[in-house]
Amino acid sequence: MNAQTQSLTLPGPAGAIEALLDLPEADLFASPRGTAVIAHPHPQFGGTMTNKVVQTIARACVQCGWRALRFNFRGVGASAGAYDEGRGELDDLLAVVAEQAPLDQPLLLAGFSFGGFVTAGAIARLHTQRPIASAVLVGTAASRFAVPPVPPELHPQTLVVHGELDETVPLASVMDWARPQSLPVTVVPGGEHFFHGQLPLLKSLVVRHVRA
Repeated sequence: MNAQTQSLTLPGPAGAIEALLDLPEADLFASPRGTAVIAHPHPQFGGTMTNKVVQTIARACVQCGWRALRFNFRGVGASAGAYDEGRGELDDLLAVVAEQAPLDQPLLLAGFSFGGFVTAGAIARLHTQRPIASAVLVGTAASRFAVPPVPPELHPQTLVVHGELDETVPLASVMDWARPQSLPVTVVPGGEHFFHGQLPLLKSLVVRHVRA
């Protein structure tokens, strides 16, 4: 992504986890604000940590001074293991957080599509154990998985973004998930699942949220 990108191999419950770490510019930030962990789309449909939406979220976080860690779920790229319908992938995400995001530093959790579903599970699991400074859920796969609700106390720190014309996860399914929670959803007019032609807008939405 930039000259600051580092390739990492992290320990995971199914074996090695392949990851990429992007660091903020040292001349702009004396030290990182914390660590953002970003989860990618469905492994069985070509989802990887180099997905353009995942990269866009990472760029937004780096621009705001965060360490941005992307990783491949089990069975993707050089990560060991095999697809596990979200259960093992949640364990992967939690292992990455434990390895790369110390308890005494702010944590940002983000995910796109299937990664949004897994990230919501991580938020539900972690929010009673440690503070979560910010959360970003983009194109969350609410039509395909039972996405856990966001804890009410984390609503102010949570950005949910969805494309109006998402052909993979219909907007209605995300509204049905968000409505009982009274959780606001930011709708991108004309937006598709992968935000073709609208990645700069998505980045600006994430930057505005993370900086708030």
